Amino acid sequence: MNQQPGEPSGEGILTALPTEHRGRLMALARDTAFTGSRRIFEEGENADRFWIIRSGTVALDVQMPGRGRAVVETIGAGDLLGWSWLCPPREWHLGATTRDPVRAWEFDAAAVRALCAEHPALGLALVTVVAGTIGDRLRATRTRLLDLYGRQGSQGNGPAP
Repeated sequence: MNQQPGEPSGEGILTALPTEHRGRLMALARDTAFTGSRRIFEEGENADRFWIIRSGTVALDVQMPGRGRAVVETIGAGDLLGWSWLCPPREWHLGATTRDPVRAWEFDAAAVRALCAEHPALGLALVTVVAGTIGDRLRATRTRLLDLYGRQGSQGNGPAP
């Protein structure tokens, strides 16, 4: 299916926005594509844009000192890629690499922030959606880090069974 901006897939972040706000946001969308195994952004870099994934998957990772990158979550169609653009210092908190070819709508962060300032109801709706995404990503990161380190660190530290 060849979706155009403003035509959500019926799932994900776009359906969380009221139709009027969705239309205003999607007026800023630019269709983009990434090849498989492409690094989209690095943790700590300037976060000046974000994407809504239309197809494909992206692995989100965190740099682990002495261990390299650890994937904390894999996201796909309908998901928001990038939330660090919203709040200062506007630097990516995670890194992102495509797992396979990805099509997405790309948004310039400064333009979206200006749109939100012009339409506060849209801003509130978008911040609410982004806050939910942040919560989901923090839970996924915590779970993944517990998978990686929790068993090692918990041996002998908990109550006896």
